[in-house]
Amino acid sequence: MSKKKQLMRSRSNRILGGVLGGVAEYFGWDVTFTRIIYVLISLMAFPGIIFYLLAWIIIPEAPRQTHYQTFDADPRRDVTPDDE
Repeated sequence: MSKKKQLMRSRSNRILGGVLGGVAEYFGWDVTFTRIIYVLISLMAFPGIIFYLLAWIIIPEAPRQTHYQTFDADPRRDVTPDDE
């Protein structure tokens, strides 16, 4: 079973709200390229700020990535350091 890909605002590639970082991650594009294209399109009479604000409200933020240390399930395993 494959995990369904979902558009979410990025937590790692964000400058303001993570919208363009999330779009770049979703499509597999370079974040810098995505931002440049967005600015160019916004300068051509496209209301880019309105799109960005709406996307910021509508697109959910990616969940936090937690890094928990995993331990061996065997409680009998010796985990003390060797004193030589």
